[in-house]
Amino acid sequence: MSSLQIVLRKKPNKQKKYPLAIRITKNRRTSYLFTGQYVYKEYWDENKKRIRKSHPNANMLNNLLLSKLAEANNEVLKSEIEDKDISLAGIRKKLKGERQLDFFELAYQHLDSLKKSEKFRQFETQRGRIEKFKKFLRRDTLEFKDISVFLLKNFESYLIHKEKRTPRTVVNYMILIRKLFNLGISYSLVDRKYYPFGKGRIQIRIPESQKIGLTKEEVKLLENVTFLTLPQRRALDVWLLSFYFAGIRVSDVLKLRWSDFTDERLNYRMGKNQKLVSLKTPIKAHKILKKYIKESEDDSCLIFPYLKESDFSDTRTLLVRTRTVTRSLNRRLSTIANKLGIKKKLTMHIARHTFGNISGDKIPIQMLQKLYRHSSIMTTISYQANFMNEEKDDALDKVVNF
Repeated sequence: MSSLQIVLRKKPNKQKKYPLAIRITKNRRTSYLFTGQYVYKEYWDENKKRIRKSHPNANMLNNLLLSKLAEANNEVLKSEIEDKDISLAGIRKKLKGERQLDFFELAYQHLDSLKKSEKFRQFETQRGRIEKFKKFLRRDTLEFKDISVFLLKNFESYLIHKEKRTPRTVVNYMILIRKLFNLGISYSLVDRKYYPFGKGRIQIRIPESQKIGLTKEEVKLLENVTFLTLPQRRALDVWLLSFYFAGIRVSDVLKLRWSDFTDERLNYRMGKNQKLVSLKTPIKAHKILKKYIKESEDDSCLIFPYLKESDFSDTRTLLVRTRTVTRSLNRRLSTIANKLGIKKKLTMHIARHTFGNISGDKIPIQMLQKLYRHSSIMTTISYQANFMNEEKDDALDKVVNF
């Protein structure tokens, strides 16, 4: 049996009004049908599940809600009598006055949620992908049921051949579309029968990416180089500090303060997932830090000056500034690599790959998980598989060296 009830949803609109919906519960699964009506929270009686009398149109609204609840209940009963699954899309059509969100409208609601959560990196990336999908379609509206396997295959082809995107990037587009489609299903905006993903449809397989790090010899070249300008020297120090601390991200290195170092340890909170990290300060890292301690005014000062004038409370502006600084650092690192004859692309991110390459098969995978700050050991195994070649190489030699 199913149960139906009028409820006030938790997320308000721009006018600070809250949507009223019909909650349908069956087999411990809950879905919501939006009625198209919004009220201020103070007008809702949570105990009686109705509009308070203080609302100027209380009687009219309550009658309307009861009417919609009765219509929905009739459809649910009909489906149960006929022993069919509840068609939420079908019930919605019965609820007059409700406007159903299309794919792009839901996508922009999702983007707005990222923005309000100050997840600006995800916001910028995903907004670009949604706009690219819209550019491909050449229209501003898209019904969920129109997102077919044929359409997505054409979009994949467009990204690869027209936009020259890599297979990994194409997968990221498909993951976002799938996520939004799943949101549409959970919000009862589309029936699951239109789902274009899965076996026999669009199957998302993340291609293996090649991760290349520097060798010990190449790192030694960087450690011993002497003919650098001051900006190049600082860029290299940022890179080396990242490497010495097991490849911490450049965005975290740039935010490091002297107060993050206590009792010969680095203690900081990762910007990506807010995890607390504590690492021993290696001797080589000490040597770099000594060069910059004279420039500090107190413990709250940044170690590197690149974000000195930035407002750390303005997350979005800080992200833009960090990206600008990273591009500048990467240009200087590229110049250094050319001077030293290093053929690999030297960037800030390759410091992390370099740590993985040099650690190779030497460190237990559980310890690497701690050093990399991965939540799952499977992530560490997948990452480190790019650099663990010793056993594989020995096995090859045993076969061919006869």
